[in-house]
Amino acid sequence: MNEAPRLLSTWFDGHSPRAQVCELCIEGDELVLTLVGDERRYPVRRVRWAERRSHGQRQSELPDGSLIQHAEAGEWDAWRQASGQRDGAVVGWMQSWRATLVAMGATVLFLGAAWTWGVPWLSQILAHQVPRSLEARLGEQGMQQLDRVFLQPSALPAQQQEALRARFKSIVERAHPQGDAPAWQLSFHKSKALGANAFALPGGYIVITDDLVKLLLDQPDAIVGVLAHELGHVHHRHGLDLMVRASLVSALVGVVLGDASGFLATVPATLATQAYSRDAEREADAFAARLLDQSDVSPSVMVAFFERIQREEAGQDVDGKGSARLPIAISSHPDHGERIRFFREWQADPTPP
Repeated sequence: MNEAPRLLSTWFDGHSPRAQVCELCIEGDELVLTLVGDERRYPVRRVRWAERRSHGQRQSELPDGSLIQHAEAGEWDAWRQASGQRDGAVVGWMQSWRATLVAMGATVLFLGAAWTWGVPWLSQILAHQVPRSLEARLGEQGMQQLDRVFLQPSALPAQQQEALRARFKSIVERAHPQGDAPAWQLSFHKSKALGANAFALPGGYIVITDDLVKLLLDQPDAIVGVLAHELGHVHHRHGLDLMVRASLVSALVGVVLGDASGFLATVPATLATQAYSRDAEREADAFAARLLDQSDVSPSVMVAFFERIQREEAGQDVDGKGSARLPIAISSHPDHGERIRFFREWQADPTPP
């Protein structure tokens, strides 16, 4: 019967920094550790063996809290192999460049699928599970951050603001005589960077900028149509979907980069400047068209809005003067030509808004 291979190594008792010379061998299912005047036995399955790497010392933890350190990695690996010990499948994969490439490819595919399909699908589900009270708090916090970064108090006369607010309220109440309209709060703001814009936050907060009111000053029904579009985003909880999606994306960023705190801080800016998906915009357009139609206002009033946006984006405002391009939040897909056709050719359907 062949004698079990032996190895001289270094042992620490876990209480003192003093190293002791030991002799190791594996007999059956036990690791035998021999010291001067002492012998210790440990079940092999309970030893936390050091993973095999190309370089560095080997360190294995023993069940009683002590540990073995061996400086010569090659010597240690040769002893373990001669003792009949084999690396696990994971270690084998880590040592294989082919397996590493396969794992990297699978990771890229998984992250790509999660980004393209998983995150949008899951965010929509989670957005509709968020309690209304929490949604309102999120919207309030978002408004506070936007006030500090992007918005200033409106310069529009208070009488003009109230007239537009009353006009929109009348339209909503006519379309929802039972009082089942989504809760909303409309505020006017002068913009620091967003230009002619309107957007909705979770909890029913709707913001319209002075620049947009001035752009449509002679088209008050078009302004109401824009607000109805934003109310559609509130109804379908699209803003909350964006926030949930940003949080899910931050989780992916955390997996890849290890830190997502900076990403989460940009969520309010994301709500104000990032485009909704095509489907979300179409849902909000359909909501606005139904609301206008049920309030005896032709949805075609929105045509003037999109035509003026097109002229703004082409570098000309309604007076033919140069003008900056509008932010993406209001110039998002689907393209303006498609949306103009939608509102111009609108035909009422029985589906309630």
